[in-house]
Amino acid sequence: MKRYPMFDPPEYVDWTLAPGLIEEYENTISRDPQRAKIVSELNQTQLLDMYAGLLRFRLHDITLRRWVKQGILAKAWLGTGEEAVTIGSVHALDRKTDKVGPMIRNAGACHEMGMPVADMLREYLATADSPSKGKDLHLGSMLHGVIAPVSQVAALTPVFAGIALALKQRGECAVALTWVGDGATKTTAFHEGINLAAVLHVPAIYVLQNNQVALGTRFDRHQAGPFTAWAQAYGVAGFSCNGNSVLDTYAATKLAADLARSGRGPAIIFAETFRMGGHATQDEREAREIFAPEVWEYWGKRDPIGMYESYLERHGVPRPLLEETEQNVIDEISQAEKDALESLANRDHTVSRLEVLTEGLYAGKEAATAETSSAPKLPKGDSTRRMPSR
Repeated sequence: MKRYPMFDPPEYVDWTLAPGLIEEYENTISRDPQRAKIVSELNQTQLLDMYAGLLRFRLHDITLRRWVKQGILAKAWLGTGEEAVTIGSVHALDRKTDKVGPMIRNAGACHEMGMPVADMLREYLATADSPSKGKDLHLGSMLHGVIAPVSQVAALTPVFAGIALALKQRGECAVALTWVGDGATKTTAFHEGINLAAVLHVPAIYVLQNNQVALGTRFDRHQAGPFTAWAQAYGVAGFSCNGNSVLDTYAATKLAADLARSGRGPAIIFAETFRMGGHATQDEREAREIFAPEVWEYWGKRDPIGMYESYLERHGVPRPLLEETEQNVIDEISQAEKDALESLANRDHTVSRLEVLTEGLYAGKEAATAETSSAPKLPKGDSTRRMPSR
């Protein structure tokens, strides 16, 4: 793919395939016969669709990063370096029936589930024609099966236990998948949600996305013992994968989804990856100080897009076809950015009217008021209205 020196991490600017890494990439898949079979069944269209998804995600984030530099946004939360965890998982699902709950760093799930990139950008701009009508930059669309997250990390864990329970009770052959960061596995909501899902044997998949750092705390300073122990602790199936390999993530999710659909309870996917930046765009310099330079170099060589490109070329996908796919995505993102900025410039689409801000907040109010007004009322002075004496 084209590189963007102004916006890419320095390790990505002059990226070339390092010796031995393509063999490492392929071995990740081939060492497991089940995963090798799943990957071998992918046709060229599917392979290129995943490539386009990775590019779409990267260019969406580059757009946000440029907007921060231009002063259009104050900051943004990016998934640079972690794209494969999101794209591989989503492409392994049935996107017509399954549900996903992305964290803000899994924005790629939104466009791969069918949401327009322009709407995703509008959400950051808080325009009145954004999906939340300017109320929240956390993105979702029930129409596309995307459940919007909240700022409290891991809060979707119990929510997705409930969604999966509903799917089970309705007899639907569908699964519910959400992502949880390594740091968020230390929250109450995570453990309550995982335990509930395990006890009820619901078709939920939890992708534990270990990007090696929780805000500013390295993984080795917030995790005691192996990360994969969570599956054993709650008695659920666990699948580990190379989170920088879209194919390994895809295959692991396919296995987990097949298990969940068969009624054998929830599954956890442990995806090892790395965040090539700060917690948000405002602390990228501080993020560089958390890890030694060798760590950045190690993960920089394993750029999910560069590695996947190399794999595709090695397996017979012509370079012109990759370039054509990339140009199509570039054109798509360019048009999405233009549409989003037009919404920002259009006064009718900016959030300045009270009725837009409050739209949806009082939905059903009239019906609720009518129901309350028609309910029997206690007579004035009735003793049941008094507080009990102490």
